[in-house]
Amino acid sequence: SAINFLERLCLTWMFFFMMCVAERTYKQRFLFAKLFSHITSARKARKYEIPHFRLKKVENIKIWLSLRSYLKASSEPGRRGPQRSVDVVVSSVFLLALSIAFICCAQVLKGHKTFLNAAYNWEFLMWEAALLLFLLRLASLGSETNKKYSNISILLTEQINLYLKMEKKPNKKEQLSLVNNVLKLSTKLLKELDSPFRLYGLTMNPLIYNITRVVILSAVSGVISDLLGFNIRV
Repeated sequence: SAINFLERLCLTWMFFFMMCVAERTYKQRFLFAKLFSHITSARKARKYEIPHFRLKKVENIKIWLSLRSYLKASSEPGRRGPQRSVDVVVSSVFLLALSIAFICCAQVLKGHKTFLNAAYNWEFLMWEAALLLFLLRLASLGSETNKKYSNISILLTEQINLYLKMEKKPNKKEQLSLVNNVLKLSTKLLKELDSPFRLYGLTMNPLIYNITRVVILSAVSGVISDLLGFNIRV
């Protein structure tokens, strides 16, 4: 019993250590996204001591888009090395949470009155609560990171500034109109680049996405129907 307890304790520590590493990586991604959203603001760039430039030239827009693509690629699936390892850890945690939820739903359907009588069911509930808290934390960080990269208000603000500059400098209207057209195309491009397999900022692959939709929601629907006494389809 002592050896079994020590083994489970060591494995639990290793598992939660990997989750802490994943959370730290998500925090770094959020920091990069936050600083990226400040490079077009003179006040915020001065506050965080980062480079500053306005999107009033085509060259500046090209640099801004390239920098956004490079930074956002670090939070997308498919990269090799540490970034990909973090995505594997998060996907594994998500699958483990789904598996435990499915087991608990099956136990409740089998006999919800005796569900809490078994000690292993309490352990399942504790694991599920810990994993859900961790996933909620990552989902919050991932969602905020996506908002920073998908924030098109920066481009809209620059368009307004260009219109105001056209009134002050009519001799540069042709050049400013070209920049304005590039900003409009960039805005449309950012709206089309949303990744289809992301759940509140967490990296998802099609297999996990379909398992979540079909299996888990069906199990939850069965549990709710059993507890309430009438059929409910989620």
